[in-house]
Amino acid sequence: MAPNELRELCEQAPEYVRSIAPYQPGKPISELAREFGLDPARIVKLASNENPLGMSPAAKGALEAEIADLARYPDGGAFDLKAALCRRYRVAQENIVVGNGSNDVLELAAAAFLAPGRAAVYSQHAFAVYPLATQARGARGIVVPARQFGHDLDAMAAAITPDTRIVFIANPNNPTGTFAPHAEVRRFLAKVPRTVLVVLDEAYNEYLPEALRFDSVQWLEEFPNLVIVRTFSKVYGLAGLRVGFGLMHAAVSDLLNRVRQPFNVNNLALAAAAAALDDHAFIQKSYNLNRDGLKQLEAGARKLGLAFIPSAGNFITVEFARVQGKPQGGVIFEKLLREGVIVRPVAGYELPDHLRITVGTPAENERFLSALAKVLGA
Repeated sequence: MAPNELRELCEQAPEYVRSIAPYQPGKPISELAREFGLDPARIVKLASNENPLGMSPAAKGALEAEIADLARYPDGGAFDLKAALCRRYRVAQENIVVGNGSNDVLELAAAAFLAPGRAAVYSQHAFAVYPLATQARGARGIVVPARQFGHDLDAMAAAITPDTRIVFIANPNNPTGTFAPHAEVRRFLAKVPRTVLVVLDEAYNEYLPEALRFDSVQWLEEFPNLVIVRTFSKVYGLAGLRVGFGLMHAAVSDLLNRVRQPFNVNNLALAAAAAALDDHAFIQKSYNLNRDGLKQLEAGARKLGLAFIPSAGNFITVEFARVQGKPQGGVIFEKLLREGVIVRPVAGYELPDHLRITVGTPAENERFLSALAKVLGA
């Protein structure tokens, strides 16, 4: 095919698809090792909000038991995982949609409710999948300016237009770590027209301090336009298996299942997630490690004279002063790479002065802080 013919072929895709800027994942350890000739064993990755303890032991055992049946298609209805979720959240199976990670559930909501001529509302600095999922359906994104790096729920309610079909809320928010108290979210839900789907993304819910926790699932009866999205990628340590779920009214789940791929979650992920859900000891250990790690990173940032955004997740977003008016987030990121430390630049979230750092083990956190002090000349 001639180059001009190939160009003409690609131009047949809708303009709103061709103009999408693809999601940029965190740099993997193997790529950094090749790029700078570093020993992979000495590289510390604190870029993707993964659990530094790895996966739940219960999940590992379930994986090993499932390997023998990998020649079979997975259960498209995810019966066992849904049964476990029903017991945990006191909902019926028809209230649950499983996904290939929580990202998949977000995409399913967009596929079911968005189209050209429709709109979605989300906050500045919110998770990148919201604008990507919106644009991929040819819908219009309504971006509401953040308030102190977090969601301005009053402004988001006011931004809803007659063509709005979805509002996305991340709580806690990635990449800023900000949290909207449940009383504020409840007031927001009461303001939103019932014809607008509210997608409450609670991927980091299990990391919330005790004082901030609340059973948002109880809102489903009062607000049939609510979808609560959770994941097994964070505290449960199953990021590589890609499994998440959404809780919602049965009529809404019916729509999402119409656009869902029949076997969107694989056998291993289904088995591991069902087992991990009840591994309470591992979840508590992960929670404790994270709270201590946040304190360690906060103390280290203060010692270096750096501002940071208080976080309710498993990461912290640190600010760096500009030099001659130029943002330093990307500069510090590159210097840390040469020290064998991978963190996350967030300029794509309109935060060019910041870097997001995942909470690691105590040793990994200290390695980052030492490398950061070195590149800052502290």
